[in-house]
Amino acid sequence: MIRINEHYLKLQSSYLFAEIAQRVRRFQEENPETEVIKLGIGDVTRALPEACVRAMHNAVDELGREETFRGYGPEQGYAFLREAIAREDFQKRGADISEEEVFVSDGAKCDTANFQELLGPDAYVALPDPVYPVYLDSNVMAGRTGALQGDRFQGVRHLESTRENGFIPDPPGDPVDVIYLCFPNNPTGAAIGHEDLKKWVDYARENRALILYDAAYEAFIRDDSLPRSIYEVPGAKEVAVEFRSFSKTAGFTGARCAYTVVPKECTGYTSQGEAVSLHGLWLRRQSTKFNGASYPMQRAAEAVYSREGAEQVRELIDFYLANASIVLSQMRSLGLTCSGGENSPYIWVHAGRDSKEMFELLLSRAGVVCTPGIGFGSCGREYIRISAFNSRRNIETAMERIGKVL
Repeated sequence: MIRINEHYLKLQSSYLFAEIAQRVRRFQEENPETEVIKLGIGDVTRALPEACVRAMHNAVDELGREETFRGYGPEQGYAFLREAIAREDFQKRGADISEEEVFVSDGAKCDTANFQELLGPDAYVALPDPVYPVYLDSNVMAGRTGALQGDRFQGVRHLESTRENGFIPDPPGDPVDVIYLCFPNNPTGAAIGHEDLKKWVDYARENRALILYDAAYEAFIRDDSLPRSIYEVPGAKEVAVEFRSFSKTAGFTGARCAYTVVPKECTGYTSQGEAVSLHGLWLRRQSTKFNGASYPMQRAAEAVYSREGAEQVRELIDFYLANASIVLSQMRSLGLTCSGGENSPYIWVHAGRDSKEMFELLLSRAGVVCTPGIGFGSCGREYIRISAFNSRRNIETAMERIGKVL
């Protein structure tokens, strides 16, 4: 008799964003005359930068000629991209990251989920609340939690992120093994400063814990005083793995390219307390289970670091940040308290009512899709997340509609 992994049965029936998509689909079928504006899922809407498109075309042409054809590439990514990442994203900001510590993949979502394969099944996990669901769900699947009780799984340390702490939780008073952090944060939009991030690095070093740091939205940081990488904090290379994505940086949500940084100094421990290189384990995992991101996508990602590509990417980010500013201004004019929208494409809005009720209100009366905060955790019960990823026309129309409803 084949047995299933029963930890999957602990999960709620569907993934948050899939559930929202189903609800929106039903609404559209029942109200075909309504033009629905989707500001829920964090999916980009503008075309890829021209420099990336041109690089992709050139790479496809190479694959069409025998003399330049490429088959399997290195599982950890081509050197041309890894070198550009290490130089432009880290070394130029004073972070000593080498190209050997960069692992190119087809998405940060899968990397954040897959990395927990390297960790012991009894690892005690700390998660912010609210939190990007993949962090929690992948650990539920791995058996690191108890059953779902109310809105929370047992056996997980929930770090409450609230208005009172600026949506930046402090390290817990007791030891944990694994810590998930995301800044600029999804869903709250909060950005963390050097001193607050240093607290977490110091905590991890003192407790021999591991920080899994999701920096997928770092390109939206416009405040130069804020860190773009955890490796800008001294000692972080010993205790942190960082995940980044070209999806939000350059619009690669459909093209698929991302990377993970695993420093050689970063260690885990055996049950006997022996230190083991996580870099070596991740290399072994990737070379066994992954055949690498496609060559055309890696050439397109490399173009992000060209002079032309960097200018085009900045223009994209500026456009979405301008959208975020419009949303933030409208929400505040309606008397609603918000975070995010300044160094982040997300606006976290205190709705003052149940988040699912607010979701239904905006969908049914304004034809606007947001994300109910309860889907990110208990602390999101009275919040909604609004995404700035859409056209200027749709953003302005959506804000006008919401203004009339609220």
